[in-house]
Amino acid sequence: MSQHVSRRLLLTGAVAGLAAAWLPRRAFALTSGQATGLVDNAVAEINGIIASGRSEAQMIRQFEGVFQRYGDTAYIAAFALGNDRRGKTNAQLSAFSDAFGTYLAQKYGRRFREFIGGQIEVQGARNVDNYIEVRTRAILRGQAPFEVDFHVSDRPGRPVFFNIVIEGVNMLLAERTEIGAMLDRRGGNLDALISDLRNAA
Repeated sequence: MSQHVSRRLLLTGAVAGLAAAWLPRRAFALTSGQATGLVDNAVAEINGIIASGRSEAQMIRQFEGVFQRYGDTAYIAAFALGNDRRGKTNAQLSAFSDAFGTYLAQKYGRRFREFIGGQIEVQGARNVDNYIEVRTRAILRGQAPFEVDFHVSDRPGRPVFFNIVIEGVNMLLAERTEIGAMLDRRGGNLDALISDLRNAA
């Protein structure tokens, strides 16, 4: 096993502990009402998309818009890349952020598309350290309801969600592990990963 892969395994094992240090600082101006309003609007759009009857390709394009309007994809991209940001140029990091944003929206857009025939309902919000967690519930036909939680911050100067937890699966941590594994398979070549993310979009 290479030193790079061994290091990756150690980092992956420690990622849950590192997550707290990466969480964006929340300005005191952000309120539970603002966080809930953001998620209300995002969920209304998501519900409209899954009820639209459009093709998968059309839905995915609309889900990309939801992520762009309501999500902090730049932060999620930076978290996913983690320590592999070191030594990369600003141009590389910008290109990765753009490619990753499209990849993320398509991946989770397809997950939300599985909710066709159901809907997501906002349940409430609570302060969690330096962000606000807005709890929602996915109610689908023929399945038991399950939780979908949005983590909201105003780090970029406006309310945005920077994490989604679907049925206990944390998007931030899952994507850091996934992107790290994808980068390892390309020998640490970020440009190759960027190209592949774009081509998969």
